[in-house]
Amino acid sequence: MKRKFIQSVILALIFNSLFLINNCMSQWMQVGNEMGINRYINSLTSNSSYIFASTDDSGVYRSTNNGSNWTHTSLNNKATSSLIASGNNVFAGTGSAGSYVVYFSTDNGNTWNQTNLNKGVACFAILGSSIFAGTEYDGVYISTINGTSWTQTALNNRSIYSLLAIGNSLFAGTDIGVYLSNNNGTNWTQTTLNNVPVLSLSTIGNNIFAGTYYSNNGFYLSTNSGINWTAVPTFQTILSFEVSGTNLFAGNFSAGVYLSTDNGTSWLNKNQGFPSSITINKLLIANNYIFAASQGKSIWRRSYSDIIGIKNISTEIPEKYSLTQNYPNPFNPETKINYELRVTNYVKLQVYDVVGNEVATLVNEKQSPGTYQVEFDAGSLTSGVYFYRLTSGDFTDTRRMMLIK
Repeated sequence: MKRKFIQSVILALIFNSLFLINNCMSQWMQVGNEMGINRYINSLTSNSSYIFASTDDSGVYRSTNNGSNWTHTSLNNKATSSLIASGNNVFAGTGSAGSYVVYFSTDNGNTWNQTNLNKGVACFAILGSSIFAGTEYDGVYISTINGTSWTQTALNNRSIYSLLAIGNSLFAGTDIGVYLSNNNGTNWTQTTLNNVPVLSLSTIGNNIFAGTYYSNNGFYLSTNSGINWTAVPTFQTILSFEVSGTNLFAGNFSAGVYLSTDNGTSWLNKNQGFPSSITINKLLIANNYIFAASQGKSIWRRSYSDIIGIKNISTEIPEKYSLTQNYPNPFNPETKINYELRVTNYVKLQVYDVVGNEVATLVNEKQSPGTYQVEFDAGSLTSGVYFYRLTSGDFTDTRRMMLIK
């Protein structure tokens, strides 16, 4: 009897532990206690070794274990507004009015060197072998990715809040809209989005998204490389976009994080675990996590698979790869798709319409062996036949499903 009681207690403890672990993974959790739980975080960036965070009053921190722990870099006593990393190189925009400096590290933040750019930098972007800095009042500057010397581009009299590199093009979100350069900043043209401050820029395929400041129009969408823009009413102020596949995340002023899988037509609230009315300055997807830099609430982390609706329902190694029929089928508008992986590999699960256009990327990440379930919400799609395809290594399988509204 005593042995059975002990076994029951052990099983209960294991069950409760698994429940707590799963619950923690299924909502936002605050990390970064080393920098203070009420820290104001301005920016996030990452490379293959580290995640970097810039703070409002104590320089740059870095983490080697996906944000569980953070240590100060040697740049540890300055207000730091912006960051970007490329390989072992890290750039940081620091300072306050009258004492702005951009610093440059070639060893992942172990040591830092001062550059000749003494402007307030809100954002960086990398295009080819060049790095660009968007400054307050003085436009865009350019440097080599391995250099410490900066020169001003022809866009020299605007406040730059966001930069976006696409192919050979560089977009700049300014205090009066979006500018475009197709020749590495030598020349700039103002797009037709020319009457609102643009705080954030991002892209999915041919679509460009521009988040605006306190605009009743929310954000603007261009489907033709910035030539034309359409207002999409939604959140008043989008401070950060982050993209993975066809998943578009928005970090908002006093509204946390939302996810769109249909180019911003509809949005899903993803604020589980956040305090109310949290403001998100920056989002970052890295190492199967999504990180959120907040105003006054430090850094938050959540499983990327969880936030987009991927569940690892079994870790038992299956005998072979498989993709099962979605259920329910037909469906309206939600359905579930299960698949099995034999070995660890990169996985893509994509949805296509009948003419072969990709309408959604449900999975785009490295996954371990096991059985997975993905929820697909087709609320923004029209009735009809769709196909979903699983690709992992040499394995590919496609199945048909029917959406009826």
